[in-house]
Amino acid sequence: MGLIEKIFGTHSQNELKRIYPIVDHIEALEPEMKQLSDSELKDKTREFKERLSKGETLDDILPEAFAVVREAAARVLGMRHYRVQLIGGIILHQGRIAEMKTGEGKTLVSTLPAYLNGLTGEGVHIVTVNDYLAKRDAEWMGQVHEFLGLTVGVVLNGMDNDERRAAYACDITYVTNNELGFDYLRDNMVIYKEQLVQRGLKFAIIDEVDSVLIDEARTPLIISGQSGKSTKLYEACDILARQLEKGEASGEFSKINALMGEEIEETGDFIVNEKEKNVNLTEEGVKKVEKFFHIENLADPENLEIQHNIILALRAHYLMFRDQDYVVKDDEVLIVDEFTGRIMPGRRYSDGLHQAIEAKEHVKVKRESKTLATITFQNLFNKYAKKSGMTGTALTEEKEFREIYGMDVVEIPTNMPVIRVDMEDAVYKTQREKFRAVCDEVERAHAKGQPVLVGTITIEVSEHLSSMLKKRGIKHNVLNAKYHELEAEIVAQAGQHGAVTIATNMAGRGTDIKLDDEARAAGGLKIIGTERHESRRIDNQLRGRSGRQGDPGESRFYISLEDDLMRLFGSERLMNVFNALGVEDGEQIEHKMLSSAIEKAQEKIESNNFGIRKNLLEYDQVMNEQREIIYEERRKVLDGESMRDSIYHMINEYVENLVDTEISADLDPEEWNLTELNVTLKNTIPMIEAVTPDDVKKMDQKKLKHFLKEKAVKAYEMKESEFPEPEHLREVERVVLLKVIDAKWMDHIDDMDQLRQGIGLQAYGQRDPKVEYKMLGYEMFDEMTKAITADTIRTLFHIKIEQKVEREQVAKVTGTNKDDTSVRAPKKRAEKKIYPNDPCPCGSGKKYKQCCGRKQSA
Repeated sequence: MGLIEKIFGTHSQNELKRIYPIVDHIEALEPEMKQLSDSELKDKTREFKERLSKGETLDDILPEAFAVVREAAARVLGMRHYRVQLIGGIILHQGRIAEMKTGEGKTLVSTLPAYLNGLTGEGVHIVTVNDYLAKRDAEWMGQVHEFLGLTVGVVLNGMDNDERRAAYACDITYVTNNELGFDYLRDNMVIYKEQLVQRGLKFAIIDEVDSVLIDEARTPLIISGQSGKSTKLYEACDILARQLEKGEASGEFSKINALMGEEIEETGDFIVNEKEKNVNLTEEGVKKVEKFFHIENLADPENLEIQHNIILALRAHYLMFRDQDYVVKDDEVLIVDEFTGRIMPGRRYSDGLHQAIEAKEHVKVKRESKTLATITFQNLFNKYAKKSGMTGTALTEEKEFREIYGMDVVEIPTNMPVIRVDMEDAVYKTQREKFRAVCDEVERAHAKGQPVLVGTITIEVSEHLSSMLKKRGIKHNVLNAKYHELEAEIVAQAGQHGAVTIATNMAGRGTDIKLDDEARAAGGLKIIGTERHESRRIDNQLRGRSGRQGDPGESRFYISLEDDLMRLFGSERLMNVFNALGVEDGEQIEHKMLSSAIEKAQEKIESNNFGIRKNLLEYDQVMNEQREIIYEERRKVLDGESMRDSIYHMINEYVENLVDTEISADLDPEEWNLTELNVTLKNTIPMIEAVTPDDVKKMDQKKLKHFLKEKAVKAYEMKESEFPEPEHLREVERVVLLKVIDAKWMDHIDDMDQLRQGIGLQAYGQRDPKVEYKMLGYEMFDEMTKAITADTIRTLFHIKIEQKVEREQVAKVTGTNKDDTSVRAPKKRAEKKIYPNDPCPCGSGKKYKQCCGRKQSA
């Protein structure tokens, strides 16, 4: 704490001082609430709604409403909100983030602002990180709201649209962040208003807000349709990638080097930069790619796809690791979530990287999909009129919450003092020594019956430690992405005396680990971290599994100089100091300088990751503005508005664009190319009269536009007269407009995606890629709107009254990037089995057993 904070107090302390009088008021109402019968307590809901309708605000009724919920929870659940939980509820109602330590009962806290805001009837969304928590909390905490007369719904992965619509229509809806986002996108793809499931985004309470708004915010939500792109290129690039040699560069390769024109000496065919997680071909590598694909110049625009795919293949081989970033199960590549260590079923890496890994692992390469709709979590949650969140760890990311979401973090004191002992990091020279020390410590704790939770970053480490403990005869449970089905059961047992649990990262988050008496007497839950995470917040989450509600406990991280964090981000000076200390093999070092250096490395990475997310948001901001315009137009159509004025506006716009394209303002009327103008006009508006040279005498470009607009409008009036029922044509207009907008918008999303992938090359021309992306993105959007106008007008002028015109979706949704496909039918072989003596399908000319088959069995 700095000197200023010591004198004036922290932001949180100052904010809490303002809230304490409100909390005092709520607590003072307790005796009065206790005297009410159940029916009198329930009747308070009707009274509050009445008072709101007469002009009182939510803030006016907050103390009484919170006191009512507190009493209802005591009667229904046997749980009365602590003072700190009342504080948390007020923070959430104010649209802020409440940082409350693990075990402080955040789930119960949410009942307070959910009830208060639910009284408006506009809907409250309580957002959780998975279906299990959404269902559990709806059934558990939902009892309080239902007792008080509010309706409670839950949206789960397998639900149909009718069930979703009913859940969103409730006063309070429990839903995961993914379901919420995809429902928003799907609602903006429906063709009838009755198909909508959501009814607006008013107030969100986000549980584990750091997980939802920070960790998940690196990946946008994507709804996909099938694309016709071939998968053979991935397989060919994989074959080539295996033949290329990894090289070294004399300096670190970056765009800055390129901009400064610095020469970098390179060896091999490509250079891997682990820090920046990228791969670059050397001159020698470029030559080999050109020779392999029989092309003259890899840099030619038509070879962009080959260029992109060979880099993907190299990234798959040298930056993506099996049993760390992904696992291979049932002939499928499944992503492992880097923050939780869980498998993410159905989720796929974008940009073709998933296909490159499939080619590398010799599993079936799935066809790339086309993006039909997409949004970032940042833009999704910023659509809410008010949003709030709660978590055990948010302060380290306070800057991001404030800058991106306009939310401040208020740290709430614990109900009982935290007596957990957090020890200094134990640092070792090698990983081998570190793991031995971890097992020694587990053995010591296990001998006295103290439960131990060992946190690992990768599946590989969890399995390595498991085999070491097996050799020592220590019974233990392993919880990682391969065994996530057993998660709840294993986590529930982790606080029993003598229990040893090895878990990847934050497995079981959202579930408390309860101690039995013998475990408490043995010192409480011991947390052992086997490596520092890139983010301090994740480390703090691991520590926070122990020491809940005044329980005893301890935590310590074990680190080696060979860990990725130290290897990639630890300074050379730090290594030199370590060596100067003359540390012997197996010796443990605890040094403040080492701990602070580790923290500085973490801060550096956190800052980099914030930059990545901010960068994603800045790029998506362009799409977000465009998305708002398109979705607003679609909504008008769905709402059944008459589009007649819009169509007449489009006719005028079409004429303007056409004249600007065909007729130069600098030429005299005699020089105008009327033939070209008439051909284009007739093609779009068949019944329009041709423009003759006599018509345009003494006209300038402006007068010509006016002349043609009048003709075009008259032509559409003739088209209208063909329809005896005006409403018939109005529906035709809505159908056509919806179809054209959707088709053009989906192509535009795909085009913008391609633009985003290639825009980095602008940096080599000393131009800012973001500025270029914005400029080109707006130009492309302008072109798209012109195309929508032209196609809509052309279709409407050619429509016949006897034609049956019905609304239909323009593209078939095939999935999302976060589908939960964990329940599957038995697998059937999709392709003919390849036998050892068959020709290898890669086209090498060798037998399968002597080519790819050998690599697969290696």
